[in-house]
Amino acid sequence: MGENRVSEKSRTTGETSIDLSLAIDGTGKGEIDVEVPFLAHMLDLFKKHGFFDLNVKGRGDVEVDDHHLTEDIGIVLGQALSEAIGDKAGIKRYGSFTLPMDETLVTVAIDLSDRPHLEFKADLPAQKVGTFDTENVHEFFWKLALEARMNLHIVVHHGSNTHHIIEAMFKATARALDEATQIDPRITGIMSTKGSL
Repeated sequence: MGENRVSEKSRTTGETSIDLSLAIDGTGKGEIDVEVPFLAHMLDLFKKHGFFDLNVKGRGDVEVDDHHLTEDIGIVLGQALSEAIGDKAGIKRYGSFTLPMDETLVTVAIDLSDRPHLEFKADLPAQKVGTFDTENVHEFFWKLALEARMNLHIVVHHGSNTHHIIEAMFKATARALDEATQIDPRITGIMSTKGSL
């Protein structure tokens, strides 16, 4: 089953051009070639900590700002996750991870519920990390949750370094997703008493 949990997605608009491939049952390999350096760094961490094989090539109107490309990569990654996960038969469905990074502590909890929702409890002290507008982090995770059709809760317990906070979010999300997408041999069909999600 694992070798089939892959997806390739592309999206081209007047603002961005994105090509993305994802294998859920990977080892954390792949090439991230994105014109937003900070986002590229976060996606590199995401694939490593989720054991996802992820390739992303993203171009966009970054001379305006990073918003469109960041948002659209969230959309495409979410679509790829949804497709790669498939009918969700046999998966754990739920995953959570609490990740410490220096002074920062972040918890991420996920339900691959087919009911998209984002709870984002985070105070990002800085408006920018390098040239990256930190308000785009919420936009990325909201579009990821929406297109992957998952319930995503991100809670920052404490932290003062904005880079650390965002990095902990991406790592914890990857690790929670790794858990939620795992096949559990004890599960027959969908992990729900309703029989569907």
